Parts: sequence; C-alpha cells; structure tokens
Amino acid sequence: MTGVGSYLPNNKYSNEDLSKFVETSDEWITKRSGIKFRHFVSNNETTSDMAVHAALNAIKNSQIKKEDIDLIIVATTTPDNTFPATATLVQKKLGVNAVSFDVQAVCAGFVFALSVAKSMMIDNNYTNCLVVGADSMSKLLNWKDRTTSVLFGDGAGAVILQKFECVNRRLKDWGILSNVIHSDGSLYNLLKTSGGVAFNQMTGFIEMSGKEVFKHAIDKLSSSLEEALSLSNKEVNQLDWLVPHQANQRIILAVADRLRMNTQKIISTVKVHGNTSAASIPLALDYAISAKKVKNGNLIGLQAIGGGLSWGASVIRIGKPQN
Repeated sequence: MTGVGSYLPNNKYSNEDLSKFVETSDEWITKRSGIKFRHFVSNNETTSDMAVHAALNAIKNSQIKKEDIDLIIVATTTPDNTFPATATLVQKKLGVNAVSFDVQAVCAGFVFALSVAKSMMIDNNYTNCLVVGADSMSKLLNWKDRTTSVLFGDGAGAVILQKFECVNRRLKDWGILSNVIHSDGSLYNLLKTSGGVAFNQMTGFIEMSGKEVFKHAIDKLSSSLEEALSLSNKEVNQLDWLVPHQANQRIILAVADRLRMNTQKIISTVKVHGNTSAASIPLALDYAISAKKVKNGNLIGLQAIGGGLSWGASVIRIGKPQN
C-alpha cells in the first residue's frame, strides 16, 4: 500500500445544524455515537466524483503515473447508477486503461475490496491497483428517523496497491499480510434499506436494529482482527496502529477494551465525518498519515462490519518496501 488519498464534500453539517430539521440535539448524538460533524454531497456531486478526487490524491502520494494503473476496484453501496459499475466511471474520468468493477459489502466494502485486490494481483499480472471506498450515504437517509439519519455522512478514500518482487526475507513481512472476510445472511435484516431494484424498484432508506448491530459489531470486529493477526503470525501488541471502521466511538472503544489494546494506538476520525461506510477506513488512514502518526513501515490493523452482515479485518505493513 504505497499511496493513500481521501476526499470530503464541502457541505459540512454540525449536530446543531441537524437539530434544525431533525428531532435531536448535539448532546444526544455525541453521547450515543461520538459524532460532531458530517459532510454531504452537493446536488450535482456523485459518488464517482468523490472517488476520483480521492484516487488522484492517492496516485499523487504513491508517486506513480495514473496510466500505470491496471486494476480499479470501487467499494460502494451508493453507485451513480444501478449499472454499470461506478468503477468504470472512475476509469473513464481518470482516463486510464484498467479492469474496473465494484464490490458491495456496505461498510465492510473496503476490507472486502482489499481482499479481492490482493487475490487478483497474486493470481494475475496486475501490478498497480487502485482500491476506492466511496459512499453518498446522505442519499439513503430518512430524516424522520433520528436513530440512523444523524450517524452517516458522505466521503471517499483510496489506496494504491503495488506488486513488488520478494527479493529478500524481509520483504515477506511487508504489504498486505493477511485478510479475513465473513458474511452471515441470517442477520440480513439487522441493517438494510427499505428498497431495492428487484424488491420495489426504489432505493429505499437505511433501516437498522441498533442494539443488535452494536452487539454483533463488538464481537465480530474483535474476532476477525484476532483471526487476521493469527494468520500473519502477529500479536495485537505488535500493531503500531489500529484503523477501525468509523461508525461509532462507543463501538471503537468497546473493541479496544475487548482486545486489550492501548487506545492511544487507535485512529479515530468518526467525530469529524460520521459513518461514511466503505470510505471510513481509508479516510481515517489518510488523516493519520497526514498527521504524521502512521509512518512508512508501520504495522496496521484494519477492521470493518456492515450490512449482510458482512465483516472482516486486514493486517498490513504500510508503505514502500525498504531493502
């Protein structure tokens, strides 16, 4: 993972702003989620627009040419159109020749996309992959439902994955060391939308059984990271940083407690952009790099859970390999 970039729309809303048209308050939102702000796309701004902004930043930071990209995977649950894939629009707007497709695992989408990308790069000749998490969650919000509408925001994050030949023993401990992904369709109704193309030809609004999702999130985020650490022969105390899905500060802290992890090693940005679904991990990662917290060669844990229920974790040594 040699480059990271992100993008947030210009329209920024505080909890106080939402309280003007939603039956809520800053105190209520902050206590239950830790969220203070979120960003919403403008009327003429789409998921692919945000994805391209984030992608260009990641490409710049990786110091490759955009023409070098030969694979694009976009994790999104809010595509510009039902079809074709939003990734093909990103490809068009970037002006590159790359195999391009979407992955849909809602908030777990970025971790799922990383897993798919690694597999394809190992099994095929792809050498420079752009992985994007981008979502316009504001398009799915029911403003009459204060339990969900105050939690989500829009944004995009992107990473560049490059394939390097393993020329010495040290490089075996670099890059994406492990990926773990899971799904349980029996929990489908805990977090879903009220609409769908085949169901009622409507997009629908987010519907969530908050208490049940909260409980499953703590359990599954913790267990999946432990599984990913085991596969990479690492211990939780060896992680330099944990970058979790930014859904709820209470969940983040509860997972840290379950894992017995030092909270000073956890990157949390949920306060400033809310739950941006598939975008939240790369958004938080880009923030941490810009703040000079995450550095080249750091060992990073990633974890996310979303509708499906789908969840997973990754362990990576970030940055360009050093011989």
